[in-house]
Amino acid sequence: MSWIADYRSKLTTANEAVRCVESNMRVYIHSNCAEPEVLVQALMDRAPHVRDVEVVHILTMGTAPYCAPEMAKHFRHNALFAGGNVRQAVQEGRADYTPIFLGEVEALFETGAMPIDVAFIQVSPPDPHGYCSFGVGVDTTLTAAKYAHHVVAQVNAQMPRTYGDSFIHVSQIDAIVEVSQPLCEMKKPPSDPIHELIGANAASLIDDGAVLQCGIGGIPDAVLPKLMDRKDLGIHTELISDNVIPLIEAGVINGERKNFKPRKVILGFLIGTKKLFDFVDENPVFEFHPSAYTNDPFRISQNDRMVAINSAIEVDLTGQVCAESIGAQFFSGFGGQLDFVRGAARSKGGKPIIALPSTAKNGALSRIVPRLAHGAGVLTTRADVHYVVTEHGVAYLHGRNVRQRAQALIEIAHPNFRDELYDYCEQQRWFQRNAVEETKTGYAITTAR
Repeated sequence: MSWIADYRSKLTTANEAVRCVESNMRVYIHSNCAEPEVLVQALMDRAPHVRDVEVVHILTMGTAPYCAPEMAKHFRHNALFAGGNVRQAVQEGRADYTPIFLGEVEALFETGAMPIDVAFIQVSPPDPHGYCSFGVGVDTTLTAAKYAHHVVAQVNAQMPRTYGDSFIHVSQIDAIVEVSQPLCEMKKPPSDPIHELIGANAASLIDDGAVLQCGIGGIPDAVLPKLMDRKDLGIHTELISDNVIPLIEAGVINGERKNFKPRKVILGFLIGTKKLFDFVDENPVFEFHPSAYTNDPFRISQNDRMVAINSAIEVDLTGQVCAESIGAQFFSGFGGQLDFVRGAARSKGGKPIIALPSTAKNGALSRIVPRLAHGAGVLTTRADVHYVVTEHGVAYLHGRNVRQRAQALIEIAHPNFRDELYDYCEQQRWFQRNAVEETKTGYAITTAR
C-alpha cells in the first residue's frame, strides 16, 4: 500500500492540474465516452493564459468548447477522427483533420512524430495495488499516457473497472483530480425501418461460429438483434454498443468457436449508455486492448469466420467506398474500417461487409452512384470490397469485373435511380441495358426489393 501516500500527494483541483498546459503545447484528450469533461472545462478556464495550444484526440462523446470561434487564438483542434462535436470547426477551417487509420495513431506518439506534452485521461479509482483502469476506453489513450511528458488523471468513482491491457499505475500519473459523475453516453438511436432491412440482409451472411466486428452507427447496431438464433458467435472489434448485451446474456455470443482468444470479447472501447458501462464493470468476459492491437489486420485475420460490418456514405459502380467525407468536406475519419475489411478478407471463411442505405436526403439522392462526388475520398478501395448491402439486397463484388460489379450494384440500388445508373454504364460502354435485361445475370445475391 506504499502507493497511497504518492496518490494523496498528487491530489489537486482541476484548475491547478491544468496549469501545466503552456502556450504552443500539444494536449491529448481521452476519447469516446471516457472524455474527462471536468479537465476539459478547466482547460477552457486556462484559455486567457495560453495561445496556440494544439488539442488532439479521436472521437469524443462530450463537449468540445476549445473549437468555439472565440477560442481560436488559444486552441486549435487536430482531429484524428472528426466527430459531430468538432466537425463544423474542421469544415470552417478553425480545426485540422489528420487522415489516419485508427490502428496507426499510437505509432505517432511512440515514434515522436506527434509528441504529446500533456495527456488528459479519465480512469477508475485505484485498486489495492495502485492500478487505475482506463475503464470504457483503452483505445489510443493508454499509449498516449505512456509517452506524454505530463499525465493528468480525472479519477472518477463512476468509471467501471475493466480488464485486459487497461491499467495505469498511480506512479505514472502526475496530477489527480477526483470526481464522481456520470460518463458521457451515446443513447441508442430510434429504430429505422430502412436500417432494419439492411440489418436483416447483412445478418443473412453471418453463420454460426462467426467472429464479429461492428462499426459505429445505426446500421451495424441493427444487425445484432437479428442474430438471436445463431450459435457460438464471438467478438473481435474496435468498439461495441449496448446491443451486444442481450446476445451475451442469451449465450449467443460466447466465443466458444474462436480460435484466437476464445471465450473473450476483444475490444478497444465502448460507445453506449450506463447500462453497458455497468455490464462491463468487473466482467472478465471483456478484454480491452489498445487500438494498435485490436485493429491490426494480421491479428484480425487470425480469427476464422471473421465478419466485419462497416457503413459508408456512398459507393460508386466500380465498388469504391467513400466513408469519411461528403464530397470534399471531411465528415468523420478512417477509423478501423479498412483494417477490419482487410483482416476479414484474409480470415478463413471471413466476410467483409459494407452496409448503407440506398438513398440519402429522404430519398432525393442515391448512395449507389456512377462516380463518387467531386473531392470525395476513397476509404476502402474497389479491390478491397467484397459484400455491399442495402435494404434492396446484397451484392458480391470481389473478383468480378467492372461490368459485373456495376450490374450487381444497380440491382441493390433504389429503383428510382436505376435508370440513370444504367445510362451511365451505357455511356461508359460497359454494357447495353437491353442486353442486360434480356440475359439477367442476377449478380446480386438476394432478389432486389
